[in-house]
Amino acid sequence: MQSCFWRRIFVSIAVFILAGSIWVMHSPQALAYDNPDLLPDFQTPVIDLAKSLTDIQEEQLATDLKQFEGETGWKLRVLTQYDRTPGRAVINYWGLDDKSILLVADSRGGNILSFSVGDAVYEFLPRTFWIELQTRFGNLYFVREQGEDQAILQALDSVKGCLIQGGCNVVPGLPQEQWILTLITSVVGGIICGFASHPQKKGQVFAWQWALIFSPLWGILFIAFGIGPVVTRTSDWLPLVRNISGFLIGALVAYLSPTINRPSSNADT
Repeated sequence: MQSCFWRRIFVSIAVFILAGSIWVMHSPQALAYDNPDLLPDFQTPVIDLAKSLTDIQEEQLATDLKQFEGETGWKLRVLTQYDRTPGRAVINYWGLDDKSILLVADSRGGNILSFSVGDAVYEFLPRTFWIELQTRFGNLYFVREQGEDQAILQALDSVKGCLIQGGCNVVPGLPQEQWILTLITSVVGGIICGFASHPQKKGQVFAWQWALIFSPLWGILFIAFGIGPVVTRTSDWLPLVRNISGFLIGALVAYLSPTINRPSSNADT
C-alpha cells in the first residue's frame, strides 16, 4: 500500500510538470471539426455524449449551471465525448464568448479534462490555475478512484467557487499527496538549517552566520514549498502546524546529530 501511495505522489509530480511544459487551454482533437448532427435540438449547458454522468447528475448539473449563469453572468458548459465529437460546432451552439468556460471530458487521452477559456476569465483565474485544475482532477489516478463524474463535478465546483469569491491564483483544497510533498520539503529545509547552524567553533552554541548563509536554500524549501502551498489552498491550521513541526524536528535532529561532532572533536585532539 505504501509503495502504491508513493508511486501516486511521484506520478502526480510528473503529470504536473508535463502539463506545465505542454500547456494548452483547449483540446485540438476535441474541437477539430464540425459535426452539428451530434448536438441536441434544444439548449442545454451539458452534452454528455460519453455518458460520464448519470441522468440525475446531468439534470442537476444543467440546472446548477443555468442558475450560476443567471446569478453571475459566467457561462460554464460541459461536453463529454469518446469516439464522436461535435467539434467546433459547439461554439455556435452555445454562443461561447469571452466570459465562457468550456470543460471537455475525453477519456481517450492521459488526462480526461481540457478547458477552453474566454479571455475575460484569465483576469480572475490565470493559466496556472487551469494547469493545476487539470492535473488534480483529470489525472488517471483520480479518475480511477473517484470516477469521471467526480472529476467533472469537482473541477466545476472549484471553478464556480473561485469565480464567486472574485478569483483564485491556485485551486482551493489541499490533496493528501500534495500535502505530503510540502511536509517533505519542510523537513528537508529543517535538516539543512540544522546542519548549517551547528557550532563551528569551540564555545559556540549556534552558528547563526552559517544559518544565514544557507537561508536562501532552507528558506525556499520551508517557506515557498512547505508553507506557501498550504496557506494559499486551505484555511485548515493542522497541515500548517504539522509542516512547522516537521521543520523544527528536522532542524533539531540535524543540529544534535553526533556525526557532525566528529570532525570538530578530531580537530581538538
